[in-house]
Amino acid sequence: MPAPEVFDVRLIAARHLSPSVRELVFERADGKAMEFMPGQWVNLLFSFPSGELKRAYSIASPPDGTPRFELAVTRVVGGPGSEHLHAIPEGTILRAVGPQGFFTRAPSEIAPALFVATGTGVTPLRSMISAALRASSRAPLWLLFGARHEEDILYRDELSAYAAEHPSVRYAVTLSQPRPEWTGLRGYVQLHVPELYASLKTSAAPELPHVFICGLDRMVTVVRDLSRSELGVERKLVHQERYD
Repeated sequence: MPAPEVFDVRLIAARHLSPSVRELVFERADGKAMEFMPGQWVNLLFSFPSGELKRAYSIASPPDGTPRFELAVTRVVGGPGSEHLHAIPEGTILRAVGPQGFFTRAPSEIAPALFVATGTGVTPLRSMISAALRASSRAPLWLLFGARHEEDILYRDELSAYAAEHPSVRYAVTLSQPRPEWTGLRGYVQLHVPELYASLKTSAAPELPHVFICGLDRMVTVVRDLSRSELGVERKLVHQERYD
């Protein structure tokens, strides 16, 4: 395979998706289209007095033929990459390398999918879902997103709109530390995966659903093992990406 491309990107917009997550909209400085597969990531390079730092971030937006792409970065106290990205103003230019990664789903894929994510692990899954809908896909796409608190839910309005507008999309949120008035699912994502997978498998028969899992290592490992053992999902149908 060819080596990943090296190019400059300019920050053109930013906003907070939650108290700890900042969305950054970049565009290629050379004006070329940002070409990638939904689910891939890019490396950003930072030059600090102590030396150069490289950090990988999943692309949160779908490929659309423009130079633009979006990232969502959790601020980690003491994390030089994330703290820098939470502080930079619009107009900042950084060097990028990519795209890279094999955690992908083609927009034209017809197989149903259960997406399971926590935190910014939802970003590559958002890219996959958005790209599929842009391609007029009718494949069942079900997303289970887990967070601690209600204010930590990322892309809530957008994903809720997808579910309301597209019969093939289902969106569920579970909170591990909800307020008493929360009426949605409660607990960790793995508590709800078996029921959702069984329902998706029944409704999508005879097509077997793929399972896409993205988040921190502990969650990914638990849901992967649950999918393969308890749910009997074939190894080739379980896809995973870890963030630590």
